[in-house]
Amino acid sequence: MKNLSRLFFVLLLALSFNANAQDENNPWRISIGVNAVDLYPVGEDAPRGDFLDEYFNANDHWNILPSLSTVSVSRYINEGFSITAAGSLNEIDKFGDARANDLSYYALDGTVTYSFMKLIKSNKIDPVLGIGGGYTWVDDIGAGTLNGNVGLTYWFSENIGVTAQSTFKSAFEDYLEDHFQHSVSLSVRFGGKDTDSDGIYDKNDACPDVPGLEAFNGCPDSDNDGIEDSKDDCPNEAGLAEFNGCPDSDGDGVADNADDCPNEAGLAALNGCPDADNDGVADNADDCPNEAGPSANKGCPWPDADNDGVLDKDDKCPNEAGTVANNGCPEINPTAEVMEQLNSYARTILFNSGRASFKSETAPVLEAMTAIFKEYPEASFSIEGHTDSDGAKKSNQLLSERRANAVRDYLIANGIAADRLSASGFGEDYPIDSNKTRAGKANNRRVEVKLKK
Repeated sequence: MKNLSRLFFVLLLALSFNANAQDENNPWRISIGVNAVDLYPVGEDAPRGDFLDEYFNANDHWNILPSLSTVSVSRYINEGFSITAAGSLNEIDKFGDARANDLSYYALDGTVTYSFMKLIKSNKIDPVLGIGGGYTWVDDIGAGTLNGNVGLTYWFSENIGVTAQSTFKSAFEDYLEDHFQHSVSLSVRFGGKDTDSDGIYDKNDACPDVPGLEAFNGCPDSDNDGIEDSKDDCPNEAGLAEFNGCPDSDGDGVADNADDCPNEAGLAALNGCPDADNDGVADNADDCPNEAGPSANKGCPWPDADNDGVLDKDDKCPNEAGTVANNGCPEINPTAEVMEQLNSYARTILFNSGRASFKSETAPVLEAMTAIFKEYPEASFSIEGHTDSDGAKKSNQLLSERRANAVRDYLIANGIAADRLSASGFGEDYPIDSNKTRAGKANNRRVEVKLKK
């Protein structure tokens, strides 16, 4: 084949590019494959075709050498950019729809490419755009070219992929046609120094002189417990992360080196010892291990004769059930919690629109309120009515008073002493929400119950 020496020159240049320029801290890529050349004239006046005319006409236009016919070496620079040196050869027997007499084709090209792989957040699909130049020979004719290419690599693994690329070459001389060159190649990524041979390049290896794991940036995990040795308090004994790599034999959440009962599951608060009655006193110090009691009484319970939740030692009425808040004596007035419950009922009282009469569905609410009032026969309450801002202020004042009195009258009619109850209306003066919304107005139309001290 003519100019075969040129092919050897191309291959030699590509390989020497690898050998002489390789940086041990930067990855490399070698691609070998086949190429197709379409010398059909593009982007010129008639009779030449438009720029992409017949671009996909592989049968009539593409010249394909059925053997390995292209090789390239790429070096990653930074931030997605790489530089590539490539050599290729082919035989030209098609020139558009015309036939050619087996012309030889050789090319040597250099390209700067940008990868969009990180931009699209993929670790498999690697699209690139490139620009560069080179020199192309067709038989005895040679000329420099300005090249633009687009490519796509699919990586089957971290190191092996297949690359498809299409390059447009615009010749600096009129005697060489502008043309397309397409290629499909097997690509192999490699490079970088790995002193400890753990598969992690030194530049990414936090422990470059000791074989380690990728998960720990190249640092070792001697006991294989998932915690690197530098952070493992027990590097030679498999343990748990929450204990900095130390074991917990009884599985109670307390590391053996801090567990007073390492072979018996217990509680962290009791240094790993059990507490059968859950009273906060470890069984080995509990005089009543099966009956909950305070530590002040060695784990045994204090007596509570009236079962009101106030121990006899603190109960001012030990034989009469009371409340904690009243030191074991019965409450005269309802607690804040009871008042909140009472008001939660009151806020749901429903009146007929513009009236002080109750809707039928309010009956259960009023009954529940009556029951609470009866639980505190010595307590006195005020019933307060409120409205939203709709309508005249004077009318709202009268309506609030009538509704408050309607509730008072109901309670009196159902057994609550009249002298325990008072009723007042405040109209629209004390809103608890915005009067600009339907929901806010609904909240402002309410009845409240206050405890008289």
